[in-house]
Amino acid sequence: MKTICSRAVRAALAAAAFSAATIGGSIVLRPGLSPFGQLEAMSALAQDVDAPKARKLKYYRNPMGLPDTSPVPKKDSMGMDYIAVYDDEEAEDGSVKISPGKLQKTGVRSEPVERRVLNVPVRAPGTIELDERRVSIVSFRFEGFIESVEDVTTGQHVRKGQPLLRVYSPALSSAAAEYVSVLGSKAGSGITSQAIRGAKQRLENLGMSEQAIADIERTREPVLSVPWLSPQDGEILERAAVNGMRAAPGALLFRIADHQIVWAVADVAERDLGLIALGQKVSVRPRAYPDRSFSGEVALIYPHINAPTRTARIRIELPNPDGLLRPDMYADIEIATGLERPVLTVSASAIIDSGQRQLVLLDKGDGRFEPRAVKPGRRGDGRVEIMEGLAEDDKVVVSANFLIDAESNLKAALQGLAGGDKPQ
Repeated sequence: MKTICSRAVRAALAAAAFSAATIGGSIVLRPGLSPFGQLEAMSALAQDVDAPKARKLKYYRNPMGLPDTSPVPKKDSMGMDYIAVYDDEEAEDGSVKISPGKLQKTGVRSEPVERRVLNVPVRAPGTIELDERRVSIVSFRFEGFIESVEDVTTGQHVRKGQPLLRVYSPALSSAAAEYVSVLGSKAGSGITSQAIRGAKQRLENLGMSEQAIADIERTREPVLSVPWLSPQDGEILERAAVNGMRAAPGALLFRIADHQIVWAVADVAERDLGLIALGQKVSVRPRAYPDRSFSGEVALIYPHINAPTRTARIRIELPNPDGLLRPDMYADIEIATGLERPVLTVSASAIIDSGQRQLVLLDKGDGRFEPRAVKPGRRGDGRVEIMEGLAEDDKVVVSANFLIDAESNLKAALQGLAGGDKPQ
């Protein structure tokens, strides 16, 4: 029975030793030993091969990521064990090393620094307003009486030169009669061309249209009432004229606005004002038509800040050929304030904001990561401009970087980055 057991043990030792010794396709043998001694040596070699290499303990770090460390095991105020940090997990240059297994479990992902044209949109609420340069009123420069009003109403579109009403005025009739008299006396010796120009100028000063003056020149007959025409194309915003009314000089009879071009006025936050410049492209999306977008440009930045809201007002001019944009509509406005030249950028998720500085984790390969202070610039499209701290060929961690912070003692590395004492 002992013989059988001895043979079984020897066979097991031989199998283990042979498996361990056949490294790289060769068998390791030691001359001068008996067969059983050879098997024992091979078994010891197998144990040496299988045994893990000893790791040198460096210190223990706080489990919550605080910078305090300990040379011996200890617990924090909450009873949590300090985490061991080994020599192969932290380099002398301040970088930290994570094992491949941990990297796979945490889902760490790195991306190269890229040079891109960064689109940085500024979004703001706004309203649609009339272009005040495209609004006209109809009034008289004399006292008159409205004989009749044409069939035009509020909201109706009128064309330039379209009759709106007929007016009678003693001042207008007197000036028209004088002009007829001067024209009829042109052949006489006492009438000069200067007198004719003066009589015509008087009618123009009273606001008579060129068409009505041309009719007087053609017929050579005085008029009692004349048609009053629309000064521009547009929609009637207000009609105050009624048949038979007496109109004082300057009284508003019609107000007409052209909607072919309108304004979008946006209130931009004061912190974004430095990004706005004249001529920038703007997308305006009225809330009444969420599937429609209208394009325009920044035409004016108003010179004052609204103190209660801390906003600045900007104006965008918008073509409105279909008339869909109506005054007082609400709109969502997006201003493209991006740079035209490519700049170094990283994913926004790569930035770690410590409160005092912004950092990224530089991927140095082989599981090593170095915290690097950077100076971020503009943001947009999910990316951040890097003004200082990185080069175009660098790779940075964009996923699970906060897990690396906690797992690989980033806090201690940051102390070295800031010039503090390294843990002992």
